[in-house]
Amino acid sequence: MSDITLYHNPRCSKSLQTLALLEEHGIKPTIRKYLEDSPSAEELKTVLGYLGITPRDLLRKKESEYAEMGLKNPDLSDAQIIQAMVECPKLIERPILIKGTQARIGRPPETVLEII
Repeated sequence: MSDITLYHNPRCSKSLQTLALLEEHGIKPTIRKYLEDSPSAEELKTVLGYLGITPRDLLRKKESEYAEMGLKNPDLSDAQIIQAMVECPKLIERPILIKGTQARIGRPPETVLEII
């Protein structure tokens, strides 16, 4: 079992590019298809801590669900934003590589190389 996990969407070009880049470096991460296996609120809080960003920074703002769920509202708490991502994992920016207590969003894919 790998100590490196990739929050992966196999339909996302950046996610596929990140996985290919890792494999080119001989790294076979544990794949977490987060759309099928949605992270819990606690998991997201942990990942956000590893990334050093706010919940709002992890939101995919161009998804239709972002507008439909009213997530632009600046009065929403971090807990409310995290709960929205738990309920609709499509809102989570991807891919995310986690190694130990570090994480990087693979945008661009080469960003993940900082922690491997």
